[in-house]
Amino acid sequence: MTFIKMCGLQDEATVDLAVELGVDAVGFVLVKSPRRISPDRAATLRTRVPAGTLAVGVYVNASLDEIVTTARAANLDHVQVHDLRSADDVRVLHDAGFTVIRAINTGGAEALSEDFGADLLLVDGAVAGAGKTWDWQDRSALPSGRWVLAGGLNPDNVERALATSGAWGVDVSSGIEAERGIKDPGLMRAFAQAVRRNAPE
Repeated sequence: MTFIKMCGLQDEATVDLAVELGVDAVGFVLVKSPRRISPDRAATLRTRVPAGTLAVGVYVNASLDEIVTTARAANLDHVQVHDLRSADDVRVLHDAGFTVIRAINTGGAEALSEDFGADLLLVDGAVAGAGKTWDWQDRSALPSGRWVLAGGLNPDNVERALATSGAWGVDVSSGIEAERGIKDPGLMRAFAQAVRRNAPE
């Protein structure tokens, strides 16, 4: 089954729906963003996420100390970081007890060749969270193995994106929103259905 992460969730209704839809991970943005929530709010929403579903703190332009402090306050075990600098950064987060999703932006093939020792790799568009699609067709510029595709995905293009890129999983935020930061239940359902429609068993 294709791994699905729905990101930027801010309220009980969308967390409950994501869980109902059987997604594998939900993301809480804990840095400056239209989707930002406080660590306390994330901790409250975290209680609605069952065992077996990852609850992930999402970070960009945050210090390691801020990541550790806020993720612990939110009672999260997993962090997604968009600007890790080295394997040492990953080691610090591992030592603090977190599973690490390393998110990179397209446009830097050298980033794919650097193994920082993260638990999972996510490849986003040129600007994290911008909801912009990018070229998924050049597999020579994409990682192999288990990795997550992000950037401009929506119910209309996710099947094609998976088939083209060979990604193991997908991450969506803007593609399931009625307006920036506001999730649309219908789009959430449509996205999950599109991914599952032709997913390998």
